[in-house]
Amino acid sequence: MNVLTWLQNWLRRLNSKDGQALVEYALILALIAVVVIVALHFLGGGVSDTLNNVASNLVNP
Repeated sequence: MNVLTWLQNWLRRLNSKDGQALVEYALILALIAVVVIVALHFLGGGVSDTLNNVASNLVNP
C-alpha cells in the first residue's frame, strides 16, 4: 500500500462515523500527552535526582 492510498483511506474514515471516533481518540491522546508533559516539567528535577541516586547506589553499593 502506498502513501497516497493510505492517506485516501484515512481521509475517507474521517468523513464517516468511524472518523468521528478517530478524531475523539486523537483529542484524548493529545490531552493525555499535554498532561504528561506538564507533569514531567514540574516533577522532572525530582525524577532526575531519584534516578541518579538509584544509578549511584547500583554502581557503588
